[in-house]
Amino acid sequence: MKISFPHMGYSYIAFKWLVENMGHECIVPPEPSSRTLDLGVRYAPEFACIPFKILLGTYLEVVEMGAEVIISSGGMGPCRAGYYWVMHKYLLEEAGKDVKVVAFELPRSDIMDFWKKLRWLRKTGGISVKEFIRVFKTAWNKIMVIDDVEMRSHEIRPYEIHRGDTTRGLWTALDMIDKANTLQEIQEARVEGLRQLNQIEQDRSRKPLKIGIIGEIYVVLEPAANHYIQIMLGEMGVQTDRSIYLTSYARKNTIVNLEGDVFEVAKPYLNEAPIGGHGVNSIGETILYAKHGFDGVVQLAPFACIPEIVAKSIIPTVSKDYSIPVLTLFIDEQTGKAGVQTRLEAFVDLLESRREVRERHERLVI
Repeated sequence: MKISFPHMGYSYIAFKWLVENMGHECIVPPEPSSRTLDLGVRYAPEFACIPFKILLGTYLEVVEMGAEVIISSGGMGPCRAGYYWVMHKYLLEEAGKDVKVVAFELPRSDIMDFWKKLRWLRKTGGISVKEFIRVFKTAWNKIMVIDDVEMRSHEIRPYEIHRGDTTRGLWTALDMIDKANTLQEIQEARVEGLRQLNQIEQDRSRKPLKIGIIGEIYVVLEPAANHYIQIMLGEMGVQTDRSIYLTSYARKNTIVNLEGDVFEVAKPYLNEAPIGGHGVNSIGETILYAKHGFDGVVQLAPFACIPEIVAKSIIPTVSKDYSIPVLTLFIDEQTGKAGVQTRLEAFVDLLESRREVRERHERLVI
């Protein structure tokens, strides 16, 4: 079968390897572009959020490329994103596209359905259970290594002397991971990728601001959706930390929910029923970033995303209580890179001014 899936950050490298080594042909989804969004906007309901439109546009593109099956994810809870695959399937049928959409619900939601679909993928690919376990384990290791090198790149970028060196180093590391086919090769790619990033010429005398990135999972994880905000901030001399990586999200939302700390931290501000999505996380993570000494937080949210709108209404109180500025960027098809950059530059200027005032006050106290 010719199988494709959503494009979400750099995870496509591991998913491509997984699909191919399960005995299928992989139609690698292209990075979301203006054409992707145009297609999504054309076929999606006007009220739909930007992740819905980008995913629909991606599905239309991969169908053009020959995809016969699209693997997506479901979800549970009040967030409507868990039902997007149903609407995507309907809209693809309405557009006359002959493609099968298979959604994997969270295992802790329906473990039998999850294993049934995995077994179908394995059998149609013609591999044994033992081989499937090996392939799945290897792909998971690829995702973890991808996250490792990306995290390291965001730590190094604000110190780079020659602008763009870190980003080029990241692309090189990702290419090595892409070519790795065994657990040993993947670990070798990790070691070499991190070595190359660490060797980038840096000015360690700098004292970069620290900004946490929170918000809805898709616009946080997909750089093309948020206009490569972490690279943009890094090249402004800011060190960023992202609250969501695919490996951490998967560990928290598959068999066991390990997010108790975040929910506990957010309780004083939202001690009600879950609001869905990552709304509660955005509140709790803002508090945690403040407690860990970050200078500010950027909240990324799709326009009309109810969980993030609820979070945004509470965050000003959190911001005041913990003395941490928060910039909210609502993203839709009208959002442009120049506008995002201008707002980020103003926010960084504000944070630098606050730090100067704080340091001046500390010197006077001493």
